Amino acid sequence: MSALPRVPYTRLAAEAFKSLLATSKAVHDSSSDPVLMELVFLRVSQINGCGYCLDMHGTTLRKGGIEPRKLDTLPAWHESRFFDARERAALGWAEALTRLSSAAPSDAAYEALLPHFDEKGISDLSMGIAVINAWNRLGAGLLPPLP
Repeated sequence: MSALPRVPYTRLAAEAFKSLLATSKAVHDSSSDPVLMELVFLRVSQINGCGYCLDMHGTTLRKGGIEPRKLDTLPAWHESRFFDARERAALGWAEALTRLSSAAPSDAAYEALLPHFDEKGISDLSMGIAVINAWNRLGAGLLPPLP
């Protein structure tokens, strides 16, 4: 596969791009913990294979002082001791919403959120997961150049 950009979608689909940026800003301005959301963004980007988003969110987390061992074990968060129950619930939900082609999210994945998030938190987290999945599809599909 070529690593060259495919189309300048930010220019050719400018209005949709601006709307997606506005939605991303709303997610970042929401009730969600920014570090948790970055972990979710990085995990979803790992699943989707988006190099652009992996670079961006990994860099943000490293600059924010996240322990390297935590980042190194993110793909195996299920068994890593570096993730607390709240993070595990969010990451489980992120994986369930990202892998919809396998099955709809289970009741267990949803119920794991309830001790850690109120309805607004679940809504904001779910919106963040939806937004990063949209960005991943643009990044993995259209290959924008890395900054």
